[in-house]
Amino acid sequence: MTDSAITPASIVRLVDTFYGRVREDAVLGPVFEARLAGHWHEHMPRMYAFWTKVLLDTGEFQGNVFGKHMLLTGIGKEHFVRWLTLFRMTAIEVFGIDGAAEALLVANRIASSLQLGFFGEIQVQV
Repeated sequence: MTDSAITPASIVRLVDTFYGRVREDAVLGPVFEARLAGHWHEHMPRMYAFWTKVLLDTGEFQGNVFGKHMLLTGIGKEHFVRWLTLFRMTAIEVFGIDGAAEALLVANRIASSLQLGFFGEIQVQV
C-alpha cells in the first residue's frame, strides 16, 4: 500500500518493512544480527523515534547515530549499496515515488556521513 503522506503510522510501516528485509538480507543480515541479536525489541522503537524525528520533526529521539555505527566492524561498500537499495525500495513502496523523496534524501545524507566516517570518502549513493 502506497501513500504519499508521511505519518507516524507510515513511518512504523517503513521501519518494520525495511528492517524485516535487512534481517533477511545475505549482506546486511549478519552485520545487524551480530549487533542486535536478542535486542531487536529495543532497537525498533528507537528507529521509529529516529525516523519520526527526521521526517516529521517531532518526537524525542536522542542518540549518537554516527558514534554507534562507527563501532561496527567489517563494513564495506557493499553494505551501503544494499542498505540504500533496500531503503529506496521500501520507501517507494510505503510512500510512493513522489512521497519517498524526503526519506531518500535523508537516507543518502546518513549514508554519506557514515561512509565518510568509515572510508574517508563517499563511495556510493543510490
